[in-house]
Amino acid sequence: MNLLLIELRKLVPYHTFWSILLIFTGLFLLFAYLGSKVEINGQAAGPTLYNFPDIWLKLAYIASYFNLLWGVLLIILATDEYSFRTLRQQVIDGWFKRDVVLAKFTVILLLAAFGTCVLLGTGLFFGLTYSPDVTTAKVLQDIRHLLFYFVQAIGYMSLALFFGFLIRKNGLAIIAFLVYAKILEPLIHLRFPDQVDQYFPMKVLSSLTPLPGRDVLESFTGPSLALTPTAALLPAIAYIALFIFLTYLLLRFRDL
Repeated sequence: MNLLLIELRKLVPYHTFWSILLIFTGLFLLFAYLGSKVEINGQAAGPTLYNFPDIWLKLAYIASYFNLLWGVLLIILATDEYSFRTLRQQVIDGWFKRDVVLAKFTVILLLAAFGTCVLLGTGLFFGLTYSPDVTTAKVLQDIRHLLFYFVQAIGYMSLALFFGFLIRKNGLAIIAFLVYAKILEPLIHLRFPDQVDQYFPMKVLSSLTPLPGRDVLESFTGPSLALTPTAALLPAIAYIALFIFLTYLLLRFRDL
């Protein structure tokens, strides 16, 4: 808790931190709102799309597209430690290098919890608005998708933290993170059969929030091998532990 409080002293007056929080919240609410206003066969899709219990998966899927924002924020926070020499100062002041990594991980948990709370509030609002039959059982039935999103957001930010401390220049680190997540690893997938590439980091993380209605889509295109959210949970947690451990090793053996 002390590590988080120290990090918050740096974050609270930091405009970039608040800007990305506002951008995430604003864009997510905008997409969720626009989704409720889409018309299908002349009728608003909101009552169809935003019913309990399916709403949780749909919102988690929408939010998954904004995980890159969290990653960019973590890279900026990590590289700023080098730019402003606060990392060296913290070590001089008596911090262990593991404290530096743990402090950043508490920020990751805080941001993932914030994003999950935004999903929870949005889901309750639209679900209670559009569901014709609201019961506690229906509200809670698939709420586990919020947990899957929480783990997914932590995974993206843990990987971004590694890139930030590895490259130390925010522009280059952001480019490397985006290229790996959206270009390089998808290209690597092409070299391996589905039975293998389903366990690659970004594919494991994306499996936590699958496309809603994937079963219907696969009835036309044929089945694709991808982990279910429940099956992807443990590999995702293992990758998070790996990213954090590699970040610690970087700091442990590198001259600050």
